[in-house]
Amino acid sequence: MQHAVLAEQQVRVADDGRVLGFAALDGNWLEQLYVDPDHQGRGAGRALLEDAQRLRPGGLRLHVFTRNTRARRFYEAAGFVLVAQSHGHDNEEREPDCTYVWTEATPT
Repeated sequence: MQHAVLAEQQVRVADDGRVLGFAALDGNWLEQLYVDPDHQGRGAGRALLEDAQRLRPGGLRLHVFTRNTRARRFYEAAGFVLVAQSHGHDNEEREPDCTYVWTEATPT
């Protein structure tokens, strides 16, 4: 985390005195969006995503595992559009995934 994410990506943190979650951006890629499970559904993820969208008004791309339907619904509700699916041959986990894209012009 320290050498890859913190050193090479732009990281934003949601906190209330303790870390609730974080978003990591690398160029126009949202590489990671994580919210502690005890704080999911309370707006931290939405705030992090909206912050990322403000930081990248030209658009964002992300990958999400196909089976993560909750995350997929979250991104789709925020205006992300599914543009590709894979069988996972190219990712580290070998897990089927989806690629989503958001641009300011994408309706929400």
